[in-house]
Amino acid sequence: MAPKKKATPVKKAPAKKAVAKKPAKKAAPKKKAVTKKAAAPKKAPEEIVEAAPEQQESGQQGNGAEMAQPMLRILAQYIKDASFENPNAPDSLRQDQDAPSIGISIEIGRQMVDENTVEVVLMLGAKAERDGKTVFLCELEYAGLFAFGNIAEEHIQPMILIECPRLLFPFARQIMAELTQNGGYPPILLEPPDFAAMFRDEMMRRAQQAGGSVTFN
Repeated sequence: MAPKKKATPVKKAPAKKAVAKKPAKKAAPKKKAVTKKAAAPKKAPEEIVEAAPEQQESGQQGNGAEMAQPMLRILAQYIKDASFENPNAPDSLRQDQDAPSIGISIEIGRQMVDENTVEVVLMLGAKAERDGKTVFLCELEYAGLFAFGNIAEEHIQPMILIECPRLLFPFARQIMAELTQNGGYPPILLEPPDFAAMFRDEMMRRAQQAGGSVTFN
């Protein structure tokens, strides 16, 4: 009989140790997104500017609203009329004669083109006489077209009769000087007139004619 084979013992795999499961960590509660409101920019301190009377009258309404600035602008300037009369030339140009007496006249004309546009005319005249005879006669009408805005009603007339002629005068003065020089005489250099005084005189004259009083602005 064949010898019996010994049964090979089967090795049992070592039992796995039970691993205690750690309790799962609770998820941290989600933080709510907090939207921070942007801080309002600090307002710069407002500059306090002392407004001219025109600005005070025409200021815009509302809190913090800036006052509208008065505006005066020259749209055009031009010669409307110019003349030079030299009736006794060439005798009146002789150097051995006395200097003639010269009379100067200045007038201001104006015409409203529309509500915010005005034509102002500076009328200059120079008349030279010697021994009762006219040596020369020079006349000039120099005009400007002005646009204006944000000006109180009571300040419009002073602007038209003071500020506008003041702006025109240097140009008219130069033209008068050239006219007399081109006529063979020394150039007439006019002194700047006091347009404010002329305006006051005009208002006084109107008040006397109307039998009332006038307020100067």
